[in-house]
Amino acid sequence: MAPAKNEAGADIPLLPKTKSNTRENQLLILRAVFNVSTSIIGAGIMSVPATLKVLGVIPAFILIVLVALLVDISVDFMLRFTYAGDSKTYAALMNESFGKIGSVAVQIAVMFTNLGCLIMYLIIIGDVLSGQGEHFGVLQEWFGIHWWNSRNFAILFIVLFVMLPLVLYRRIESLWLSSALAVLLAIVFVVICSVMVIIAILKGKTVSPRMLPQMDNQTSFFNLFTAVPVIVTAFTFHFNVHPIGTELGKPAAMSSAVKISLVLCAAIYFSIGIFGYLLFGDSIMPDILVNFDKSSGTSAISSMLNDIVRLSYAFHLMLVFPLLNFSLRANIDELIFPKKPFLATDNKRFVSLSLVLLAFSYIAAIFIPSIWYIFQFMGSTTGVCLAFIFPGAIALRDVHGISSRKDKIIAVIMIVQAVVTSLITIATNIYNMSGNSS
Repeated sequence: MAPAKNEAGADIPLLPKTKSNTRENQLLILRAVFNVSTSIIGAGIMSVPATLKVLGVIPAFILIVLVALLVDISVDFMLRFTYAGDSKTYAALMNESFGKIGSVAVQIAVMFTNLGCLIMYLIIIGDVLSGQGEHFGVLQEWFGIHWWNSRNFAILFIVLFVMLPLVLYRRIESLWLSSALAVLLAIVFVVICSVMVIIAILKGKTVSPRMLPQMDNQTSFFNLFTAVPVIVTAFTFHFNVHPIGTELGKPAAMSSAVKISLVLCAAIYFSIGIFGYLLFGDSIMPDILVNFDKSSGTSAISSMLNDIVRLSYAFHLMLVFPLLNFSLRANIDELIFPKKPFLATDNKRFVSLSLVLLAFSYIAAIFIPSIWYIFQFMGSTTGVCLAFIFPGAIALRDVHGISSRKDKIIAVIMIVQAVVTSLITIATNIYNMSGNSS
């Protein structure tokens, strides 16, 4: 990759390979790990326990590991072809292989994926603060039901006074500290859940999880595929590979950061999945935070832990929001205003686009009832395109002549499994929504 340019157009020199820079390189990799991990651990962790309910523990574990491995391979394809050419964005990388059609396809996929994620974040925050259905939110449990802690007002308050200041940061590296805090909050979430599981085990109140899926009717087998896009979406962060990678300046460092992040995130995903299943069994909601209301605890300590779990992850999502918004805003600007100056240098365009995205995310979060629908849609369409189909296609096109025969075989397998799984998932969802499922 040629020396990257920052938003102001200035060259960012590559790091010299000297021993004195080892500590600095390690710090940069650590920052990249925080940003990559935060890009991965968004809303995905909320629906992972529901996939264990669908698949059973063993298949869910295998699926998490398999998707993580495939994501590592797909990111490796992206990095190798990026550094072999002159591209500095995902869209530019696809443009090198497939021209304008390729770049536009990436931009549209990023827009749908990231916008869907931002809407999910607001839905989950609304669930935490104001509840969903018969489950009360934290504010309602603390203060009773009032107009000011209703779902619409609570989300609006967060958008105006928390999200808006965060999305106005103009450089992604400025977000590494908030990303570190977001990862810490995710770990706190897992630790508290483990404590609750231990308490439940001591009281004999845990639920025995199914190791394998329950096959009780003709549609069960195909219903298993509806869990796949949830995991795919949970590991999709490819839209931030280039923004984060430019901080490092060399593929080996970014590759290391990605591998560390994938191992960390896979461990967190499976941990919260098994802990959530042990606590709630088949009563797990698509957004597990909804289960952590006052009805799930019988003591003051349990109620306090419930509140800490929900609020810690709500704060985590508030910190993840600007990281995904950064790539969304950049891709929309690149698609609509390809010949305009860098977005960060144009105050009017930058602020206007930020406000429009926030407003649209808020309105959508009010009208969409469940994150499960968004997960399935994104994971079976734009998610698989960004994570597997586009990187696999780049390796097969091989415009720089660097793909080995093994790379091309893996790319074909990656694309075929993504397409087949997505088609089955979409068909199953349509069938289920038609009301014909037995």
